[in-house]
Amino acid sequence: MGKIWLASACIVYGLAASASDAIVEYVEADAQSSIELAQSIWEFAELGYLEERSSLRLQRYLGERGFSIEAPVAGMPTAFVASYGQGKPVIGILAEFDALPGLSQAAQPSRAPINENAPGHACGHHLFGAASVAAGVAVVQWLEASGQSGTVRVYGTPAEEGGSGKVYMTRVGLFEDVDVVLHWHPSDRNSAAPSSSTANKSGRFTFHGIAAHAAAAPDRGRSALDGVESMNYMVNLMREHVPSDTRIHYVITDGGDAPNIVPETAQVFYYVRHPKVARVIELFERVVTAGRAAALGTDTRMDYEVIHGNYPLLPNDALARIVDRNLRILGGISYDAAETRFAEEIRSTLLGEVLPLASAAEVQPFVFRQGMGSTDVGDVSWNVPTVGFGTATWVPGTPAHSWQAVAAGGTSIGHKGMLLAAKLLALTAQNLFEDPALIKAAAAELKERQGLDFDYSPLLGDRAPPLDYRL
Repeated sequence: MGKIWLASACIVYGLAASASDAIVEYVEADAQSSIELAQSIWEFAELGYLEERSSLRLQRYLGERGFSIEAPVAGMPTAFVASYGQGKPVIGILAEFDALPGLSQAAQPSRAPINENAPGHACGHHLFGAASVAAGVAVVQWLEASGQSGTVRVYGTPAEEGGSGKVYMTRVGLFEDVDVVLHWHPSDRNSAAPSSSTANKSGRFTFHGIAAHAAAAPDRGRSALDGVESMNYMVNLMREHVPSDTRIHYVITDGGDAPNIVPETAQVFYYVRHPKVARVIELFERVVTAGRAAALGTDTRMDYEVIHGNYPLLPNDALARIVDRNLRILGGISYDAAETRFAEEIRSTLLGEVLPLASAAEVQPFVFRQGMGSTDVGDVSWNVPTVGFGTATWVPGTPAHSWQAVAAGGTSIGHKGMLLAAKLLALTAQNLFEDPALIKAAAAELKERQGLDFDYSPLLGDRAPPLDYRL
């Protein structure tokens, strides 16, 4: 990567020394509308492929501001593509909006579900979607004012949480003519350092047995739950014999109906992760083998369905340096007195490493980070030069997928981070529209990182979108 890195670094450090006041002011001028948009999606808290109100709200917001909307797309009712402008370059901005199950939470610093067991935005996708839309609108205003040619597209991408919505959009070619894709994610810190994620493949394993009276005639039954438990036991033994950067986790989604009935059906849902695609394929097949062996040993039958599969994020240093520089120009997040009190109460509930509150105002070092989570942005990044970043929408130290993330995301703490993200997306898009050399360097780096023999093949195969996976 040496030659590309040096070339891109020279290009980036040759940029103007200050942020574009105009494009930042466009975001600020529409800030209240953006906040209201985010808050409505926070309240909807809809699960993957069920985000009907959230998707329509985003589409309406963009349509009212001049975008043409194509919806639905890629066989997903809540997916859309919003476009403005014409010609090259084409800059895409990703917008997520799905919530997580069981994490309903009020915007307060103690555990308080709004509705027990209901969904909540524990990964901040309400902020993600709203900031991306706000950035797209600001870029359109700048294109109109400057007379710059080009196209901006906002991609409404459903079901990131285990549904792989972007993979289906990639598979049908919706990114084929895009020059650069921008994305971001809510976080507990501000960082534009290059990073990767784990590849991920999931499957539901359903065991089929024979029901019988568990006390009077257990010999006449065959327990599907025994199959599930046997599979889990073998996979847990397997953990000693996998690479240390592997992650395997599961939940039993069906364990039977009553203790006095030998379970006729039972099901377990597995995720398998590793930084390398080839390893995930191999490890998932070992999990499948354990399932087959469990069925054989318990005299049951097993079938499985691949639910989703994601590539790891492919870093792009040429783009990351542009974003990092812009983030340092814009700066981090500062709390007022009320926000500080809220944040201190949240911090008292956190386990493990707790970052100082002051870190919300800082920008993290530009050092590569290997993350252990997964995202369907990975598949986009292997096909189009892609760059992402995080801003402090949560109290420092807050983990994603927690009630603390939901709480902060529904307050001004989350809104401040969201607006910073919108400005950073818009400013970076402006840089790319103005300087074709930046796009050229990013494209060259993508080709080098892909390798000569790269041939994209989705981990989820040719299956249709699992529109009912959250039902």
